[in-house]
Amino acid sequence: MQQARTEHPLSLRLPDVDLSLIDRAANIQGCSRTQFMRNAAIQAATQTILEQSLVVMSHEGFAAFQASIDAEPQISPAIAALRQHKAPWDKP
Repeated sequence: MQQARTEHPLSLRLPDVDLSLIDRAANIQGCSRTQFMRNAAIQAATQTILEQSLVVMSHEGFAAFQASIDAEPQISPAIAALRQHKAPWDKP
């Protein structure tokens, strides 16, 4: 019994300048050209799908969503305390 193929080869024709850019970016991320291109393609595909996704909610859900956007922002005590400290580069 033969096992179903789980990976499929993909071939691209790229100019040297594009390949050089991709190799440089892959090197910065510490991965292979293949890994880099796969990650970039998956990220672009996911983003495209998310941008085209329709969000459906009830009138009540949308009203609650809009109310949370319109509400005055609440600053947590921990964040408020952090805002009281000066950044190290602002100290004399």
